[in-house]
Amino acid sequence: MSQVAHIAVLFLYFGLMYHEANGIFMQKLSETKLCADDECAYAISLARAEDDYNAPDCRFVNIKKGELIYVYSKLVKPQKEDGEFWFGSVYSDQYRDPIGFIGYFPSNLATEIHVFKNATLELHTTAIDFYCD
Repeated sequence: MSQVAHIAVLFLYFGLMYHEANGIFMQKLSETKLCADDECAYAISLARAEDDYNAPDCRFVNIKKGELIYVYSKLVKPQKEDGEFWFGSVYSDQYRDPIGFIGYFPSNLATEIHVFKNATLELHTTAIDFYCD
């Protein structure tokens, strides 16, 4: 194989292996969260958005009044005046993505319409819980 072919193969090999990370770790919103299981993989409840919400940054999700939200975790705040955020996957009449859009939203803007499993497991949040890509 010629020297040019070797260089091309090496260029492709290293080019495919290198992936630039553009994400950022944002400030934690809480030190603990409530979940239904130890990985927060099971939905706690299904909620309906009672009002519109425009996300201030990439940790949050935009919601529109009437959209359905599968709630996976609920942040625990030490002081109630700080407000409480839930983490969920948003769905509307027109599915924009098969898994929906995910992120945090204020709990006072949604009403739980069906509880699947009680959120009884309190876990520590990690930096990845507030990672923005």
